[in-house]
Amino acid sequence: MRRPTSSTWRRATMIAVTAVCVAYAPIAMTELWPYARPGAPALGEWVMGRVVNPRYVTDALAGRIAPYRHSLVPMIVHSVLGGALMLLGPAQLLTAARRRTRLHRTLGVVFAVTVYISMAGAGIYLARTDPKDAFSGPAFWIVLSTILVGTVLSVTFGILAAIGGLPDLHQRWMLLCYAYLLTAPLLRLEWGFLPRLLPGLTMEQINQVAIAHLGSVVVFGALIASRARDRRTTVEGVSGSWAPLPVLAVAQLAGLAALLWIARSYLDFGATGRRLLWAYLLPFAVSYAVMAVNARRAGRQGRRWAREEWRLHLTALCLAPVLSVGAAPVFQRTLGLDRLTALSAGVAIGCGMLAFMATMVVSLRVMYARELLKRTAPAASASTARLSKPVAEVRS
Repeated sequence: MRRPTSSTWRRATMIAVTAVCVAYAPIAMTELWPYARPGAPALGEWVMGRVVNPRYVTDALAGRIAPYRHSLVPMIVHSVLGGALMLLGPAQLLTAARRRTRLHRTLGVVFAVTVYISMAGAGIYLARTDPKDAFSGPAFWIVLSTILVGTVLSVTFGILAAIGGLPDLHQRWMLLCYAYLLTAPLLRLEWGFLPRLLPGLTMEQINQVAIAHLGSVVVFGALIASRARDRRTTVEGVSGSWAPLPVLAVAQLAGLAALLWIARSYLDFGATGRRLLWAYLLPFAVSYAVMAVNARRAGRQGRRWAREEWRLHLTALCLAPVLSVGAAPVFQRTLGLDRLTALSAGVAIGCGMLAFMATMVVSLRVMYARELLKRTAPAASASTARLSKPVAEVRS
């Protein structure tokens, strides 16, 4: 039996992501219509009622009525356009893979405008809603706000990279942007899956489990996709490393200390804390193992650029728990949250924010190399001209 090739895996992943997006698009578009017109069809509620049970869906979604009432129109705009983005994303990936440049650019403009308008709708809801009154509580509000900012900034940097003639960076930012958007369909999948794995939990408790790892899952997926599409062994002008072994070692030690603090803090909350701790640690451990193995393998194979990018993201992943540890008391004091909610919010945003920073460092790495080449090229040309001038004079 033939072993699946990397191209086979990429094709299968693309098909799976496309299937999830296409299936979720009508669910997103119809999700909030019953709030505007009672009795209007909502595909998501219908599916969830049959996957779990109708009582679970009724009890869970009843908590959305009050916070959504004052921002219903912006949220409907957000959800309808969010469904459109689920279709535009795979279309963009396909046009890029097929090198349909003109169509890719046209759809890219539509995609970017749709992101801005959709996120504006979500921003209005978040601005009008006190974190304590938000659907699923303040930790969920904090996570939604972080995803909104990350989505808007990543699509903006993607546009700037395209204008600046940096297609590799454009690709990385747009994949990260779409990864943030994919938290919506993946969360709905967890609404259907986790009640079977963890029976008896309310949707708010399910959301606490989901946000503990969704950030790390989606940004890890964006990194895998970026690396799969980048076959370069080196990048011209890039030498050395911005994440040498001493820096990586310090980041790992700091991350380990932060993880121990997080684990000890979660264990203070009994079964709830243990559940949230495992939801966080398992995806984190998988991400760490894959990044470390690939960085080592790339180094052995002489693929210096791949090793550098893996190392930068691995360093960021190790520092994510440090950010979470620092953010938790800030949330607790500034927003008046209880200790568990503040800890959950800090843990939920760590990996997503540090992956954004890692992508920023990768971008700066490439742009710095580009500037070095620009500076050295005129000097090299001038040196060549000086050397060739005496030869020309001798010949004359």
